[in-house]
Amino acid sequence: MIELQDIAYVRSGTADMTTAVDFAVDVVGLELVDHSSGHAYLRADSRHHCLAFVEGESGVLSTAFTLSDEDALAAAESELEAVGVKVSRGERAGAAARHVRDYLAFEDPFGNVVDLVIDQTQLSRPVRFGRTAGITEFGHLCVDAPDVREAYKFWSTLFNAKVSDWIGELACLMRIDPVHHKLAVFKGDGPGLCHMNFQVSSIDDVMRSWHFLTERGVEIEMGPGRHPQSTAIFLYFKGPEGLTYEYSYGVRNITDPNWTPRYFDPAEPDAIDMWCGTTKRPGTMTQIPVSVEPQAHGL
Repeated sequence: MIELQDIAYVRSGTADMTTAVDFAVDVVGLELVDHSSGHAYLRADSRHHCLAFVEGESGVLSTAFTLSDEDALAAAESELEAVGVKVSRGERAGAAARHVRDYLAFEDPFGNVVDLVIDQTQLSRPVRFGRTAGITEFGHLCVDAPDVREAYKFWSTLFNAKVSDWIGELACLMRIDPVHHKLAVFKGDGPGLCHMNFQVSSIDDVMRSWHFLTERGVEIEMGPGRHPQSTAIFLYFKGPEGLTYEYSYGVRNITDPNWTPRYFDPAEPDAIDMWCGTTKRPGTMTQIPVSVEPQAHGL
């Protein structure tokens, strides 16, 4: 079994680098670490970056998870290939662009491109946030698949992902450590990134950001509200080119080894927001087909 250690980053193609970066810094509040050679790297915690923009076609390029070491990476390559998953082993230039020592990339059964990386660069200096949003860390990522049950079979059979809760046939929320979910799969027509999440320090940060975003005309997709599954207070909002960001506070940790996944019926008014607010599915940033990436983005 492939043991995922943590989430690593999201890589997103952008046709308008200036707008994408300005929003991530001035609105979301991330730190711009570097902007050169067609790349922009943005930081929220000790990771070198959690979000990388790459000049080219607009759309998600890949999401990434960390593994423990080179032996784990080699074993992951063998395990994936053994079940017929096509794997591309990273080259030196690709690793440098990702700020990792080594990596491999594969497509899940639904077309989402995933990187498995080792030795993601860490930064010890304090984060210089673009604005005071209260961000503490890159919290989780969510991808799309047409069948969340089949997606769970893939992630739980080959990887150490465990389902924490189900939202009908619309969402599977999975953990790879005590945090309620680091990976979510939402039902969608095709592959893509539904959203990326940032944890914040308090409910006050969520509410201040709600007012901040509203006053600036940023599209609020959902919230403020509170998820009954993770107990997190949430706020989803839309960035340029269809990238959805989420702030949340108060996520549940699961330490009970006998935790039983729960089933929430999305037809119930409190299935997604226990405060019974208006809810809708966040939009998706479309996955760029894997064959497009080397041509369009030079990696």
